[in-house]
Amino acid sequence: MTVIDLGEMRDDASPGPALRPPRAVGRPFRSLVVLLVTLLTLTAAAPPRGPVQWTLPGGLGSAVFVSGDVVYVVRPDRGAAGGGRELVAYRGDRERWRSPLPGAGTAVSVWEQDGRVMVVGRSGDDTDWETVTYDAATGADAWRRRGIAFAVGRVLLMQSAASDTSPSITGVDPAGGRTLWTVPMTGALGFDFGRPGAERMVLSPATGQTVVVDARTGARLVARDLYPVRRPGPRRFQIARGLLLEIRDAGGVIEAYDLDTLRRRWTVEQKLVGYVDSCAALLCAVRQAGGMTALDPATGAVRWTVDRWAGAAAARDGRLLVGALDTDADGGLAVLGQDDGHLVADLGGWTLVPQHESGGPLLATRPLGGGRQLLAELNLSGDPPRDRGVLTGTDCTTGVTLLVCRRPGGDFVVRRLP
Repeated sequence: MTVIDLGEMRDDASPGPALRPPRAVGRPFRSLVVLLVTLLTLTAAAPPRGPVQWTLPGGLGSAVFVSGDVVYVVRPDRGAAGGGRELVAYRGDRERWRSPLPGAGTAVSVWEQDGRVMVVGRSGDDTDWETVTYDAATGADAWRRRGIAFAVGRVLLMQSAASDTSPSITGVDPAGGRTLWTVPMTGALGFDFGRPGAERMVLSPATGQTVVVDARTGARLVARDLYPVRRPGPRRFQIARGLLLEIRDAGGVIEAYDLDTLRRRWTVEQKLVGYVDSCAALLCAVRQAGGMTALDPATGAVRWTVDRWAGAAAARDGRLLVGALDTDADGGLAVLGQDDGHLVADLGGWTLVPQHESGGPLLATRPLGGGRQLLAELNLSGDPPRDRGVLTGTDCTTGVTLLVCRRPGGDFVVRRLP
């Protein structure tokens, strides 16, 4: 399970788009808002009977989000005095409900959780971030709070508003927005949710104790000063495979700490490491200039190294789906063997479709010209991608049962996945 260091969301930070892996598969997210899209991996409902493909109105300035068999469109509210936005929920080609949204900017994250629809965006006065929620069945207002809500597994957390003089992370009841617990937010923030029901939060300040917190209850699990003698130079933290990974010395050293005890497990030297991520049972240290080295998470020993490929977008049956370097003219994807990094299949020219939910098919596109794209389903066996038809649209995203793409005029075409 890949776990991502959120870092800190500043008020002047601009939220990025949803993850689009290649041509740089597996890059760590650079802001909290981007992480929100990646962590919201909820189970989809069974699709209703209906048309295979349909169009939903969007227009310029609109955004679309997929949750199960429902599509949520955030678009300008043309009927509101002085502008504004509205959230419209669709099941199939039929509108379920619509509700006004505060603020002038578009939402950066929309998802369903425990009977609520969570929407994160700028506040009505555009001075801060705000989370507003609606009843998923009716669209009725539920609750709203200043700050950025996000899900870690089935746990709803909230980062305090940028205007808060004492930054914090809060556990929140999804149904009513009630505060369950609060801990001060100090330094870098990361999460480990690799084991179901064992979601953990890690706070790593520049000095003092690093703390591991149970994300369900807010209880402190372990705390330790990692640098009791002297403070090291600039460093970055990430979490993967039950380890707190420190990258320091300009990417030349990786140090691993066990999250259960925060004791050092191993230290290895590498060359210009940009980030470290999970590669199934291994760790992949991706170099700043491209390529990556697979490490044993127990010892840090090198298992294999490749120069062309970077990151891992998926792992199945001992195989890894990876992406080409940004500088590679052909771009594309590849399938590698997990144990030794050998090339199983070179999928040049294909681009992975970003996923809003886990559990859906691995879909990829390649341009055909004239605004059309060939859609295919990937497998990690090494066989050619399976043809799923032709798309007309861009900025596609997929859930478990639905694929949505933007048309040139700003509307959205939705395709049901068989």
